[in-house]
Amino acid sequence: MKELSGKKRKWFQEKRCSFNRVTRQLDDLGKPYTPLQSFGISSCFYLGNKEAQPAAGGQGGPGGPGGDKQQQQQHIECVVCGDKSSGKHYGQFTCEGCKSFFKRSVRRNLSYTCRANRNCPIDQHHRNQCQYCRLKKCLKVGMRREAVQRGRMPPTQPTHGQFALTNGDPLNCHSYLSGYISLLLRAEPYPTSRFGSQCMQPNNIMGIENICELAARMLFSAVEWARNIPFFPDLQITDQVALLRLTWSELFVLNAAQCSMPLHVAPLLAAAGLHASPMSADRVVAFMDHIRIFQEQVEKLKALHVDSAEYSCLKAIVLFTSDACGLSDVAHVESLQEKSQCALEEYVRSQYPNQPTRFGKLLLRLPSLRTVSSSVIEQLFFVRLVGKTPIETLIRDMLLSGSSFNWPYMAIQ
Repeated sequence: MKELSGKKRKWFQEKRCSFNRVTRQLDDLGKPYTPLQSFGISSCFYLGNKEAQPAAGGQGGPGGPGGDKQQQQQHIECVVCGDKSSGKHYGQFTCEGCKSFFKRSVRRNLSYTCRANRNCPIDQHHRNQCQYCRLKKCLKVGMRREAVQRGRMPPTQPTHGQFALTNGDPLNCHSYLSGYISLLLRAEPYPTSRFGSQCMQPNNIMGIENICELAARMLFSAVEWARNIPFFPDLQITDQVALLRLTWSELFVLNAAQCSMPLHVAPLLAAAGLHASPMSADRVVAFMDHIRIFQEQVEKLKALHVDSAEYSCLKAIVLFTSDACGLSDVAHVESLQEKSQCALEEYVRSQYPNQPTRFGKLLLRLPSLRTVSSSVIEQLFFVRLVGKTPIETLIRDMLLSGSSFNWPYMAIQ
């Protein structure tokens, strides 16, 4: 795969600086008000999933009673993969990812198969590539199966790795579902709703470069969001790639509606380069028809006045689809989709008691998202950025590299 030309590389470098400035400004805006407190959901939308740090000298701070102990724990590595340990789980110090993986494997009595020689490297960068060897190492370092069997259910405010996925887990638990939605919201890379209201008014006609930059930002946010939501990072990397490669265009449409992206025909045609190259009248008409479909899907979502929590649940339902080819555990992905759907249903019932049909209307919007052609989205927004590089390849490389902002783009060998 050839790297981008010098001109495009310079364009990306300039836009990356611009993007960083914009996101820093967004971070300074603070936390926007959202009516989620009654549902027990934190409205944290800080960039990079950053939480507020305790003040120095306060309880648990560097000068507080628990400060020394916390500082010591920060330097303890996960005995399985070497990542930062979050504490002692099932007898050993492990990270949240290995803790969740071990608990899920034991509670569901899962058996895995190694495709190599049963001696795969298990570290922070390869832990998702072989589940057999990962579980083998968990047991080898002393994690105890019996500790999982008598483990407690997640507390009222669970952390990322504390959502147990077993067939016996009660899905009607209010605190469980509210905590799940809270984590989906915290994974948002930037406050899209507030950004849209201030910078992207519907009647504001954006320039070509601004349109392309915004599109790239929304694609990046979809990948970044997926990598930070519960359960997705614990999937095998091949499954992560398969899910995002299939659903990226649907997530893009949802993000476009969420941030009120202006979709005027003239600048979109210019962004696609249709004015610069000869094209038959029939092809132009067909292309404009695709733009109309895109516009309709965005407008129908906006007409429902979908809030941030609902968008997060809808994106999770779209992402965890068993339709992706080559999934290693289809049943597990289906269970994740079901849990996301249950969370949305419970949230809508709690927040919109006077709209009994709202949940059904939201779900009915999802199948039509696939009517928006992914190839048309590429032609409209990304051909100026990455040329003929398929978006699916771009997504794969972002996941494998561990960074969504690895520009100028060069294909991973």
